[in-house]
Amino acid sequence: MLKAEYPYWLGGRPVAGKAKLEVTNKYTGEAVTRVGLAGREVVEEAIGLAAKAAGPMRRMAPYKRQEALNHVVEGIAARHEEFSETLAIEAGKPIRDARGEVTRSLDTFRIAAEESVRIYGEYQPLEISPRADGYEAIWKRVPVGPCAFITPFNFPLNLAAHKVAPALATGCPFVLKPARLTPVTSLMLGEILAEAGLPEGAFSILPCGHEAAEPMVTDDRLKLLSFTGSPEVGWGLKARSGKKRVLLELGGNAGCIVEADADLDFAAKRIITGAFYQSGQSCISVQRIYIHESVYDEMRERLVAAASALKWGDPLNEETFLGPLITEEDAVRVEAWVKEAVTAGAKVACGGTRHGVFYEPTLLEDVDPKQKVSCVEVFGPVATMEPYSNFQDACARINDSVYGLQAGVFARDIHKVFWAFNELEVGGVVANDIPSMRVDSMPYGGVKNSGLGREGIRFAIEEMTEIRLLVLNRIGREESAN
Repeated sequence: MLKAEYPYWLGGRPVAGKAKLEVTNKYTGEAVTRVGLAGREVVEEAIGLAAKAAGPMRRMAPYKRQEALNHVVEGIAARHEEFSETLAIEAGKPIRDARGEVTRSLDTFRIAAEESVRIYGEYQPLEISPRADGYEAIWKRVPVGPCAFITPFNFPLNLAAHKVAPALATGCPFVLKPARLTPVTSLMLGEILAEAGLPEGAFSILPCGHEAAEPMVTDDRLKLLSFTGSPEVGWGLKARSGKKRVLLELGGNAGCIVEADADLDFAAKRIITGAFYQSGQSCISVQRIYIHESVYDEMRERLVAAASALKWGDPLNEETFLGPLITEEDAVRVEAWVKEAVTAGAKVACGGTRHGVFYEPTLLEDVDPKQKVSCVEVFGPVATMEPYSNFQDACARINDSVYGLQAGVFARDIHKVFWAFNELEVGGVVANDIPSMRVDSMPYGGVKNSGLGREGIRFAIEEMTEIRLLVLNRIGREESAN
């Protein structure tokens, strides 16, 4: 189904490129296609083209931007299954989840199309004292200019959409570096963008190495850098980014609380999804589960039974729930972290075994909070379970983390829900569902080591625009009128 080769996109034009990057089927390990690999000089050329396109993109009428975004929606929808199968192959994502990601990307671009024609400004009276008598102001939002986007392997289509869609809505040209392990769906998106009626040079999509991509971080012609990935890489990029704005969507070790009054059947079903969906390779994967001591044994039984029943295997099999980890090296790392925890006294409630690039869905008990499986982002199918007696103490345990992305609270007591909302040091609290829940229109992002800024189209639009002010002297106008 995949083409033998895919070009990269330079200034909206396909380029085969002299160097090639092999892309593998993450289930079989076999090479399935090759993509053009851009060098540093190509990245610098793309930045120059984006800088030239800044004016034409800024001057695009909002309805023209909306037309371009609607074209993308139509293009992805027409190739829904092609995108889905490509995700299953290049990312090892189970086909049902791959279809879900494609559907989410349609939502993301559709929301951006709606928002593109309602980027509003405001009238502001300025007569707050005698010195400002006769003055008033209006302001509007204008695009910041050319942007650099760096996206990860785990949601290669929709996380690219969360950067590309608001950029198109605001009129920002961009250079996108997709993950080297999963570049194909981004290049397929380029095929659709190339027919969207955008100005020359408006976009480039460039698989490339870290050294080649360095100008995307350091070149001042780019006015914003948006990165999704690991905290170690993200904060390093920020330190080298110079004057540009920086948005970081980084990691987490999301906590989830289950109160005694929760619907245990529903909570167990959702927690299993949150912990093991996409083999745990999500920054909001459920990693720490805190269960009220009065229902701990009952909840533990439900979770262990459900996790043990999950099927892993070929991502293209409709029955597969867990696909492979992105590389065998990652599976080996997860295996090592679990063994470290067990050596330190943890107990394996289920799972705990690696099968090549696969790792069984694993639940651990009696885990020392200082172990990596608890305090560091696992990015694999592993979660810890721990009883608690006091709700405020459970919230304190969630806060005892260098991360702060999202948290889940299963509780019927609205007072406890609001207490968590006020006290949890995270970007989002999800009541009666898992922290892995994300709707693509909501403000999404974290605090502490989990990042800076917010995605979710309307909120990303705010990040990709800046206020331009016009001050009017009404007295001067009145005199000239007379």
